[in-house]
Amino acid sequence: MSDDNTRDIEQTIVTDFSDRMSYGRYLALDEVLNAQHPLSRPEHHDEMLFIIQHQTTELWLKLVLHEISAARRSMAADDLRTALKRIARVKHIQEVMIQQWSVLATLTPTEYAQFRGSLGNSSGFQSAQYRAVEFALGNKNERMLTVFADDPAALAHLTAEWEQPTLYDEFLRLIARRGLPVPEAILTRDVREPYRASEELVPVFRTIYENAAEYWDLYEACEELVDIEDNFQLWRFRHLRTVGRTIGTKTGTGGSSGVGFLERALSLTFFPELYRVRTEIGQG
Repeated sequence: MSDDNTRDIEQTIVTDFSDRMSYGRYLALDEVLNAQHPLSRPEHHDEMLFIIQHQTTELWLKLVLHEISAARRSMAADDLRTALKRIARVKHIQEVMIQQWSVLATLTPTEYAQFRGSLGNSSGFQSAQYRAVEFALGNKNERMLTVFADDPAALAHLTAEWEQPTLYDEFLRLIARRGLPVPEAILTRDVREPYRASEELVPVFRTIYENAAEYWDLYEACEELVDIEDNFQLWRFRHLRTVGRTIGTKTGTGGSSGVGFLERALSLTFFPELYRVRTEIGQG
């Protein structure tokens, strides 16, 4: 134990950054840490929490999209091992995002009411990255593009995501290349449309699940995708509950019905056959 409760700086530690890359410059911390601009007047203490919560969520969503895009490319190249590594990282990010709701839940209705008016009509509904993640996983909805008509960059990004195959599309194509009978109608579907369940695909997944030793990597991928959907639904549920405890049944700032609108999202699914097959497994 140090007598004066301090730690000496080792001689080899760099302290002169006049011509070297520093931690702050590498991470652009000047921009990041000065990107919080509360609008309430007088400034309300809890608005900083609200802003940082949503900014960090957007950063995590950016990383989720980065990993899902890489996973799709790997699947298209028949490199399932690398794709599973990317998906595993997405799962860990989702767990952090789910836990983040507990921080925002410390915001009481009275505290939120003090600055809610400063939001105007801004709403998480307008998150282009969140929509891009939904699109990438299969919940495509062309009508969502209209929300970003006044933001050319966001519209271009989301339109590009809307026009390309989903993670599930690439997985099903990989399965087909492995010789399993994925229906042709699924392989040639219009990928701009929301994915819709096919009963013809359920026997394909039953074959994988009931012959796990033969199809181990496909079997593992199926379970990883189920984990992704379960986590996404948990995130949606925690969002719903946090909004409910903060504003009750008030209308959302963006004009939605609030809790009721969020509740309907829980009926959306990404990988329906991976859940339907569970009813079939073990049946005669």
